Amino acid sequence: MKMKDSDFNLDFQNQHIESKIVAALERISQAFRVLLWEESKDYSLSPIMIQILIFLDNHSLEKRKVSYLADEFNMTKATISDSVRVLVKKELVRKEYDSTDNRSQFLILTDKGRDIVRKASLFSQDIRKPVEQMEEAEKEILLLKLLDIISFLNKTGVITIQRMCLSCRYHEYKSDSKEHFCHLLNERLKISDLRIDCPEHELVGKT
Repeated sequence: MKMKDSDFNLDFQNQHIESKIVAALERISQAFRVLLWEESKDYSLSPIMIQILIFLDNHSLEKRKVSYLADEFNMTKATISDSVRVLVKKELVRKEYDSTDNRSQFLILTDKGRDIVRKASLFSQDIRKPVEQMEEAEKEILLLKLLDIISFLNKTGVITIQRMCLSCRYHEYKSDSKEHFCHLLNERLKISDLRIDCPEHELVGKT
């Protein structure tokens, strides 16, 4: 692809709807960064520290380790460790040794950290508002297309960890009836039932 074919070259972008969609997604990602940065300033924390706190509050114990967080946020263990060190110093997080491996530690939110999460996790509400105004059919189409994009980025290695239905071994898409089915729940899934982040997720091919 030539430089003039960049999605951000306006002459090229204005002639291709694909490039307009990519540019629109980039604008939305900017909005997330701005909102997260504004929220983090209120607590004298960095955006990634806020993200770590929110993640710890919403995921199971085995995922609350520095190594898992590094993969989750596509960062080095050293970078995550630096952020965790600050969170521990501010008494927002404490460390607890894994009883099955004394070399490994779980990260646990303190009451103070949980108080911050209750407020900080609402940073995305301004982005949610226009989505709420869509018709249900529009929401379903948008969700499916975003899941397809995430799935592609995961398969190409851009995004490392995914816990969504489309990458789960329990998920089946029945092309003849255009239905999604979960073999763990043993039931048909409506489009609105499809998850971005499922606690019971297991990768395709995992035994």
